[in-house]
Amino acid sequence: MTSAAKKTNPIRLAISSLAVGLVLSTALPATAEQAQPVSPELTPKLRDLLRKEMLSVEDASHQIMSYLIAGDDDEVEKLAQKIHDSFILQQSMTPEDKQDLMAAVPEDFVTQDRAFHALSAELAEAARNGDRSAQHQKFGEMIQACSACHSQYATDRFPLLAQ
Repeated sequence: MTSAAKKTNPIRLAISSLAVGLVLSTALPATAEQAQPVSPELTPKLRDLLRKEMLSVEDASHQIMSYLIAGDDDEVEKLAQKIHDSFILQQSMTPEDKQDLMAAVPEDFVTQDRAFHALSAELAEAARNGDRSAQHQKFGEMIQACSACHSQYATDRFPLLAQ
């Protein structure tokens, strides 16, 4: 891709930013009856590992937003790939921890987590290809996935999502 093609069009950037905002504002919240926090069901070790992974994802997401606005495909790719590879839980769990996790969380929680990490891989791929439109779309989908999961499984941490 030529450097001229990679330059950020201010109008396109504004539209993409609005699209991300729209995705954030329209994430489907779960009702209070659907909310099932998983944190109370986790062992202290698993709760700590999950918290560390979520903080890492949150930090990388903040940085991705800045790099999307700046049009820095290389940094978006690195951070999106870092999120994809972050599986702190998997990397730090013993076989007993894995059994404890699977006993504590619904299958849908695991499905949503895998889908989220797949979206981050798709964002990394879009960044490698210099496809800014796809980057904005995939990042918006990632943020929506965060909100959807939190509204179901982290209402103890994010009580406003249960409303």
